Amino acid sequence: MDFLELAKERYSVRKFSDKKVEQEKLDLILEAGRIAPTAVNFQPQRILVIENEEGLEKLKSCTIYHFHAPMALLVCYDTNASWKRPYDKEDMGVVDASIITTQMMLQAANLGLGTTWVGHFDPIAIRSAFEIPDFLIPVALLPLGYPREDCIPHKLHGIRHDMDHTVFYNTFEGIKETTSTKE
Repeated sequence: MDFLELAKERYSVRKFSDKKVEQEKLDLILEAGRIAPTAVNFQPQRILVIENEEGLEKLKSCTIYHFHAPMALLVCYDTNASWKRPYDKEDMGVVDASIITTQMMLQAANLGLGTTWVGHFDPIAIRSAFEIPDFLIPVALLPLGYPREDCIPHKLHGIRHDMDHTVFYNTFEGIKETTSTKE
């Protein structure tokens, strides 16, 4: 499939079937994350595959946004392994984890699987439930599975700003500050 077509067709799946994800497909998704670009190629990603009943039950105590998926990937980064920008010491681990998550989402879509990026989870609860060490930072939760037959994209999925609203050439002159009405 053409990349832009894949990117446009991929949507956040919020209804999953009970069908299990085949190990071969999971391996391809994890490989997409493994080969993702990271700052200075430090590869700080640490991914927890949550696939057994006990783990999925624990997950439900950490977020309401699990969507009853048959599995989930918790994408973290290792603060001891992530690159820090020398000018301001900004940790690029969250950027790396985001790139990795995106590549895995697109690979899943290419395989006919669904995901949704979940950032709305209790980090203290998730650390406790999965015994995550302090040096690992949870960034994204990726429920993963086959979309249910009645699952459709959200009504806002296809709505995008015009290019001139998000892209500027050589200067941000004239840009207006956006105020968010969402929480």
